[in-house]
Amino acid sequence: MISASGLRKSYNGREAVCGVDFSVAAGACAGLLGPNGAGKTTVIRMILGQSPLSGGELAVFGLAMPAAAARVRARTGVVPQLDNLDPDFTAAENLETYARYFGIKAAQFAGRKEALLDFAALGGRGDARIETLSGGMRRRLSIARALVNDPQLIVLDEPTTGLDPQARHLIWARLRRLRQQGKTMLLTTHYMEEAERLCDEVFIMDAGRIIARGAPKELIRRTVEPHVFEVEAAAEAATAAAQAAGARVETVGDVLLAYTAEPEAVAAALKTMAGPGVLRRPASLEDVFLRLTGRGLRD
Repeated sequence: MISASGLRKSYNGREAVCGVDFSVAAGACAGLLGPNGAGKTTVIRMILGQSPLSGGELAVFGLAMPAAAARVRARTGVVPQLDNLDPDFTAAENLETYARYFGIKAAQFAGRKEALLDFAALGGRGDARIETLSGGMRRRLSIARALVNDPQLIVLDEPTTGLDPQARHLIWARLRRLRQQGKTMLLTTHYMEEAERLCDEVFIMDAGRIIARGAPKELIRRTVEPHVFEVEAAAEAATAAAQAAGARVETVGDVLLAYTAEPEAVAAALKTMAGPGVLRRPASLEDVFLRLTGRGLRD
């Protein structure tokens, strides 16, 4: 569905994307992850034909970009990072107006409009003004709007940012339904749990390069130890005890993170520590992300 080889993009002599290679198979959900400034948005802009390439090759649906930008956009749905629904229109009118951009006439769209509102769990709310909808409702409407042209490829830019857990889980359910329908999805998100739950494969970018790729579970398996202990208000003695039990340790503020393949030994060592609270959990994609990209802030 998407194929990039040696893809590059420069701005005023600075490379934002530094010769990346990747591909997304039809029907897959791929995650493009990375800290701020990693190059994710630039890659998406090139995929959508909104930014010319500085080098390399890029094809979407087998069509060379950016020459085929118009044909690619006609078969693509986009959920932007920030809601840009028209506040002057109702929920249904937002869908109808967007359908016109794809040459879909009102009579053709009438039945599909109700199906999209139902998909967004907004059945019966078609006449609602945008300002009366909650953040989760507006986000679901943005996803429904991206489907008006029955796209083969859906690009989702941080689709659940700022939503409460209930709204986030409902959107995840809708995205899983799209994948079951055979849609191809490219997802960017700062929620590693979201990528872990939804993506068949993830590409982790940093400083314009892809530094890791693979299925989430496989990336976890090969990048970090399978068990993690989090020790609050950890003293030096806790660090020493975890290290003596063979754990790899990191300190974040006053929290000790102990990574290990031998959890019982570390649990026994930390049990001797009086006072600190200890949380034991499996390693996650977030642990992978932080190990590869570091814990420093990115602006």
